[in-house]
Amino acid sequence: MIEVKKDVVSVWVLQPKIKIDLRVVDISNFVDEANSLAKALPAVKISGSTVVPIERLRPKEFFGAGKVSELAVTFKSQKIDLVIINYPISPVQQKNLEQKWQVKILDRTALILEIFSDRAVTKEGVLQVEMAALTYQRSRLVRAWTHLERQRGGLGFVGGPGETQIEADKRAIDHHLLQIKRQLDKIKKTRELHRKSRAKVPFPIVALVGYTNAGKSTLFNLLTGANEFSENMLFATLDPKMRAIKLNNKIQIIISDTVGFISDLPTELIAAFRATLEEVLAADLILHVRDIANKNTDLQALEVEKVLQNLGISESTPVLEIWNKMDAIEPEKKESLKNISSRRSGVCYLSALTGEGVSSLMKQVENLITPQKFSDTLLVPFEFGRKKAWLHEHGVVVNEFYTETGFKLDVMWSAQQKAKYHSFSH
Repeated sequence: MIEVKKDVVSVWVLQPKIKIDLRVVDISNFVDEANSLAKALPAVKISGSTVVPIERLRPKEFFGAGKVSELAVTFKSQKIDLVIINYPISPVQQKNLEQKWQVKILDRTALILEIFSDRAVTKEGVLQVEMAALTYQRSRLVRAWTHLERQRGGLGFVGGPGETQIEADKRAIDHHLLQIKRQLDKIKKTRELHRKSRAKVPFPIVALVGYTNAGKSTLFNLLTGANEFSENMLFATLDPKMRAIKLNNKIQIIISDTVGFISDLPTELIAAFRATLEEVLAADLILHVRDIANKNTDLQALEVEKVLQNLGISESTPVLEIWNKMDAIEPEKKESLKNISSRRSGVCYLSALTGEGVSSLMKQVENLITPQKFSDTLLVPFEFGRKKAWLHEHGVVVNEFYTETGFKLDVMWSAQQKAKYHSFSH
């Protein structure tokens, strides 16, 4: 998607420091994340970054005239190809700055869309990103480029001025969006069918969520023995993955890995990936994976909780907080974090890289998803001996009585075991 045609793109990151921004956060937090986002692009070289204090936003060029001229000199001397502004900017501001600086510009939303488009692998992921990108582009057609100001002529003398190129382009985008939505609806229906089929033999679902680069995919690979792509970069995973594993108590569960969250995630992407994130809504247990070694870990945790609330996660769904990357913590601080986590309920520390603490995590998972059991009474005809044997094999029989028509059994079992029993062939 980037229009710069070079083997390696030279990038400069601009972090606006806006006085009207009410977030009381160290600006270096945003700078670090902006640089990490830029590094997630393919074939880029970060040449530098600048924090730009802004008294008020300028409608034409975002920055003040003096700062625009000063940065133009910097970009020319450093031979910069791409400038990333870690803030949403308008189409007019982007157009004017690109003309002044003679570089390609991406704002925060466009940057994240760029990363997603590079990472999408499955058909669903590609469609989701394409839908988000088109929605973003549609909002930026108004006076964004001069070629859109032309008008097409009408038919004959009464045709009027005709439609503007903007209107034609908007209609084309709307048509394309409709086609993508239809394809995604088909995929969504297939996903719902899979969900219903799992519900017939209900395996508990454990969903991994967390800020991007918290180590979800590494933990997923460790728990499931999978060999999925896992890298120390933002948004290494876009497409959801699911694997079944057995716990020590023989209960089978399904572990689901999801796309990483990030602060100020573009609304276009939240809408596009909502179908994927619905797997989290269906979860019996949520594992909130945190990069505890990151200096912004508390802020990142708040962002994840905000997204979960926006998705509409039920308050009854248990959430276990995973303090990951303990291997990257200094020994003294590590002991302190271990003590804190041991005193808190719903917190587990580990290192997905070394495996430290994973056995403790699995015990907590067992405790949280072990299904509730209830008593029931069954009458099993004599000819269904295999069903009676199945009940004994699974240790659910409490009492057994012989009657004229068959075996009367008092059982203590879970809804999952009951569903399996009724699906069992005679």
